[in-house]
Amino acid sequence: MCATGYGHDPGPGSRGEPDDERTRPSALPDDEQARLSALLEDSAEDLYENAPCGYLSTSMDGRIAKINATLLNWLGRRRDDLVGRRRFADLLTVGGRLYHETHYAPLLRMQGEVSGIALEMKAADGSRLPVLVTSTVKTDGEGEPLLIRTTVFDARDRRAYERELLRARQEAERERERLQRLASTLQQTLLPPVLDSVPGLEVAAHYHIASADEVGGDFYDLFPLSQGSWGLFLGDVCGKGAGAAAVTSLVRYTLRAAAVYDPDPAAVLTNLNTVLNHEYNGTDPRFCTVLFGLLTPCGTEGFRIELAGGGHPPALLLRADGDADYLHTPGGQLIGVLPDAHIATATVHLAPGDTLVLYTDGLTEAHTGRPGERYGDEALLDFARALAPTTPPAAVEALSGLLDTFGTGLDDDTAVLVVGVPRRTGEERR
Repeated sequence: MCATGYGHDPGPGSRGEPDDERTRPSALPDDEQARLSALLEDSAEDLYENAPCGYLSTSMDGRIAKINATLLNWLGRRRDDLVGRRRFADLLTVGGRLYHETHYAPLLRMQGEVSGIALEMKAADGSRLPVLVTSTVKTDGEGEPLLIRTTVFDARDRRAYERELLRARQEAERERERLQRLASTLQQTLLPPVLDSVPGLEVAAHYHIASADEVGGDFYDLFPLSQGSWGLFLGDVCGKGAGAAAVTSLVRYTLRAAAVYDPDPAAVLTNLNTVLNHEYNGTDPRFCTVLFGLLTPCGTEGFRIELAGGGHPPALLLRADGDADYLHTPGGQLIGVLPDAHIATATVHLAPGDTLVLYTDGLTEAHTGRPGERYGDEALLDFARALAPTTPPAAVEALSGLLDTFGTGLDDDTAVLVVGVPRRTGEERR
């Protein structure tokens, strides 16, 4: 059975007809088909010579055998000066020739093809032409190499784009460094540069910055009050950035002022709660967690500490006998959220050899590396029990090392404030 029309297609070459665009049926109108046919009349040689990219063929030793007009125009050179006289490497800059000899040519011999290599070619006027080069080795029927075909793409626009991208990246990096310096300076203004020296008490502190790009909301301080007593506090304002920094500054100065007016820890936090709730009860509410302590010396027997907490993690008490446990302030509510927040209190005697550790929740909420697992209160208590008895400097050093082990898992700033009563002179450490 014979097929006619658009039925069975015997396939290209079955009737001795060439299979190209000029012999295939077309649904185009006659005038458009005529214009298309005229375009297809371009010779292969013309397409080669005036292609939008450069072409050249070389022998296996790199001597130029053929080069198209496009590449000649880019380089400003004459065909007779190159064909049979120069090698491909002669068209490259000094750096390009070195790369060609040490990397490009050996890789081409091994692989038979090298793609998208950035080089620079020398023009006749001495200028440099950035290009992207792809080369392929043509072989005979037995796989023996015959010649190298190379395609050259003009990369001037790309090079200009890369320079602009690099300039923008450098500018962004300078701006980031400027913001980091600003954030660091602002952060330093929110922390005491040096903690006051308290007679009969050893003190140490540490602040771990999770991100150099943002100002954190953690804070602490230690300052003298009347009648030989001292106030200390440590807390954490919600959020980060300039907004959190403004609240942190307000909190620090409010705590100091309130303690001068009435040093009772519960009264101090009640006053702070009133200020925050009044100032930030609109569309941008702000709150904090905080521990405030009143330290009263007890002669040679250490210090009495009255501690008040508002929604903050409990302090850790490390005894001289090696015991360690949390000093709980249960039920304390966030400061600034409710008009009448409940303030939890606790009292403890800090004897010689005892150490009290205050910290922010960046420590216990650090990611350990296991999916969804955080460090937690129990792990911190085990760490403290292994550390006790200790001194404030040793405790800060150990906790600083612990924070470093979390790496990127520590995604929140962490403040640590440690106070302790030194052992009596001549008393052996247990």
